[in-house]
Amino acid sequence: MAIFTGIATAIAGALFGGSALATSLIGGALAFGAKFAVGKLTQQKQGKQKHTAVQSEIQFGGDVPVGTLYGVGKTKGQRAFYAKWDKGNKRNAEVFILANGWCDGLEPYVYMYGEKYNLVAQAAIGNEVARYGVQGFIDGDGNSSISIRFYDGRPGQGVDQRLVDVTANLGNKWKATSKLSGMCYVVVERYYHLEFFRDAGKGKPDIDFVLRGLREYDPRKDSTVAGGAGTQRLNTPSTWVHTKNPAVHRLNYQLGLRALVSGRTLIGEGKSLGQIDLATYFVAMNVCDTLRSSGKKTYECSLFVSGDDDHTEVLKQFDDAMAGYGLNRRGLSGVIPGAPQIPVKDLTAADIPIDRAKDVQFRPSAFERFNHLSGQFTSIESMWNPESLKPVYVNADITADGRNRQTSIDFLQVTDPDIAQYLLNIRYRQNRMGGKATVPVSRRFGLAVQEGEWITWRGKSWLISEWRADERLRITLVLSETSAAIYDDDDIEPGPIVIPPTPPINPSLLSTVQNFNVAVGMINGAQGYDTPALVFTWTPPDDPTITAVRFSYQIEGTTELFEDQCTSPEDGLFRTTKNVVSGKVYNTRATITTVPDRLRTYTPWKTTAQPTGLQTLLTGLQQLQDDALNRFKELQQEMDEFFRPRLVELLDAFSLEGAVGQIERQQIVASIGDALAQITEERRVRVSENEATAQLLTYLQASLGGTNARLITEETVRATADSALSSQITQLTAETGSNAAAIQTEATARANADSALSTQITSLDAEVGDNLARLIQEETARADGDSANATSINGVSADFNGRFAQGLVKFEAVAAPTGVDARFSVLLRAGTSQSFKVSGFYVELYTEGGVQKSRMAVQADQFLVTSGNSRHYPLVFENGELKLAIANIGTVNAGLLQSLNGKMKIDLNNGTIEVFS
Repeated sequence: MAIFTGIATAIAGALFGGSALATSLIGGALAFGAKFAVGKLTQQKQGKQKHTAVQSEIQFGGDVPVGTLYGVGKTKGQRAFYAKWDKGNKRNAEVFILANGWCDGLEPYVYMYGEKYNLVAQAAIGNEVARYGVQGFIDGDGNSSISIRFYDGRPGQGVDQRLVDVTANLGNKWKATSKLSGMCYVVVERYYHLEFFRDAGKGKPDIDFVLRGLREYDPRKDSTVAGGAGTQRLNTPSTWVHTKNPAVHRLNYQLGLRALVSGRTLIGEGKSLGQIDLATYFVAMNVCDTLRSSGKKTYECSLFVSGDDDHTEVLKQFDDAMAGYGLNRRGLSGVIPGAPQIPVKDLTAADIPIDRAKDVQFRPSAFERFNHLSGQFTSIESMWNPESLKPVYVNADITADGRNRQTSIDFLQVTDPDIAQYLLNIRYRQNRMGGKATVPVSRRFGLAVQEGEWITWRGKSWLISEWRADERLRITLVLSETSAAIYDDDDIEPGPIVIPPTPPINPSLLSTVQNFNVAVGMINGAQGYDTPALVFTWTPPDDPTITAVRFSYQIEGTTELFEDQCTSPEDGLFRTTKNVVSGKVYNTRATITTVPDRLRTYTPWKTTAQPTGLQTLLTGLQQLQDDALNRFKELQQEMDEFFRPRLVELLDAFSLEGAVGQIERQQIVASIGDALAQITEERRVRVSENEATAQLLTYLQASLGGTNARLITEETVRATADSALSSQITQLTAETGSNAAAIQTEATARANADSALSTQITSLDAEVGDNLARLIQEETARADGDSANATSINGVSADFNGRFAQGLVKFEAVAAPTGVDARFSVLLRAGTSQSFKVSGFYVELYTEGGVQKSRMAVQADQFLVTSGNSRHYPLVFENGELKLAIANIGTVNAGLLQSLNGKMKIDLNNGTIEVFS
């Protein structure tokens, strides 16, 4: 800036006698350059990120950028909390953050199961701004099985006391301090009402909310701003109102959405009013609110944005929504809306110096223009999905260009089809009106106009897209051809009429199978062993759209459900042994699968007339064997992963090479011949607006010839706005020739808004040639909003001339809403590089189908249980046989009893006794 002011002072002294006014004027022109960028259609594809009024996916976790909504949009939100309670978990609740900032409210409908459902206003029960039930899920007493409590994100909003109370005794609690001030959110509470869910064949609903987004500041309604009139104030959000005006959106994005406490800009540019060209914004806002011949406002839009979005891309979306252009005039940010202007001056030959060159191109080449333009908009009638606009093309333009030149531009931030169609036509006309000129003008003319204004020249209207001044205050204008006819909507057709989708029509009256029943049976397997089964029967349907019959069944007196299906419904009969056990009475029901999908219901529950038969041992044992073998395979894989990568990870963590951000480094080195001793200490700190880091590295080394000893320590602490990390890594090594010993430790503590984690790893190594001994210990503790996990692992390994032996001991405990699990396992493995032997056992508590269970399994060639008394033979399992000297049994459930010499056989399933001579 200083260099431009110096030049300007010299020019002013020569031209105007050094007046202060002239110096200021010329300096400003030089410093800012006042460039006005006019956006144009290009053949390049639009960016991968589609800015739109729809947020179509649920966001999870804390690693989600800050986001908000300008206007009205559909969103699934960010799930921040989940809890369930009551008998059988019939009640549950979720918290969804919809947007940051103070929002206006919910539209009176939501989307679930691919359909639109109206919201029914209900009396508030706490601090919520509004409370709703969902039409179609309200019983005769007025109770809604889906309750929605809405909080608009205003400063100082209260906590949801209902959620605090119902989760007070749960592992996952909603705290009394969880007010989420500055965040617009909903609490969705559901009650599993049999009529609305089970009987209707519906599962957990996935809800799309339609939100009226931010309340925004409009300077036209602020009497403290020049030209404004009203009670709104910039620093008083309670006076702001909701709008869909693109120019108001753009101004509020440039001002930025700020944090309530720190005042830090979360979304937007964070500019002040002093950096804004309010005059252009006043004009743009009024143009957007002007009613067209159809009775609708000229421009409206809605847009989801996040703190990670590029400012230029976001501003372009607002510009496109009003067929306008961004403007930087004298260092102030402004906007020019898509609307005709009255030319401020007529440029004549007398205003153009004849001694300066000009560049005029009245007709751009065909490669710079398009003659076929298509696009999409967001259709509310189509459940907020993109729909195509009517393409814009002119046969005369295609003929003039010599061939069809097609491109597209989408207006997914626009939900009104007529406005989107109007925008598509304007962008087409702006592209076709492509004349350009770079014209020198006199100071008198140049100082009377500014960028963004219209002038006339040679019988045409021109937009001043750039205003230049050199060191001699010679002014040059860059002009773009324009016309009021661009914005004439008389011959622009209305946007497409979108018919809302209708639910699929049932091709048949059948909603389930007819005459369903169940009985027990047995299926004969290999070697005469029988397995209990359930036999389902029904009347074969005369309906080709039914593609499968699905069965649900459970043991009487329990809640765990099992499922199976028959893909040939015309059979009328299906047997299953899946999850069927001996000696139990079963309750069953059935429904259907259809293509296309339609309304389905379950049959009434049916109960077997008698318990299932006794299952022969082999089938049940086979299932247990598969489970145990799979678990032992998992343990072996854990052993492989535990020993292989661990040392690499630790060794890679130590390095002083390539250090960056150094603040202080000290080094002491002494050497004589092959003898070397050194101490290196390095301290590093780094601070930014978002992060603070401190690191201390220490390196000690002593070496003489082939003998080397090192001690390396790395200590790191890091803090951001929502996370903290502390770590310490130490390595001790001693080497003499091919012999080496090492001790390595790593400790880490990490915490963020959603979870906490601490780990400690210790590794001991001793190596002589190819012989290696290793001991590793790893301990981990982790907790978050949904679960807690603690793990301790100890491993030992020894290798000698291709022979190895390894051992792994692991204890793990997990607590989560789905259940509490714990497992203790021991695994041994030894052998050579060609083959190895494995032995071990595990004891576990696990959750299956919501039921807590326990199990112990042993893998060994011989399993032996002894009392330690030499007079009593042990219990032995070996080679697939259980050997026991004496058995005292009260009840025996068996299929076949046979003597060792084969003289007698008792078939208990068939009730026969055979004696052979």
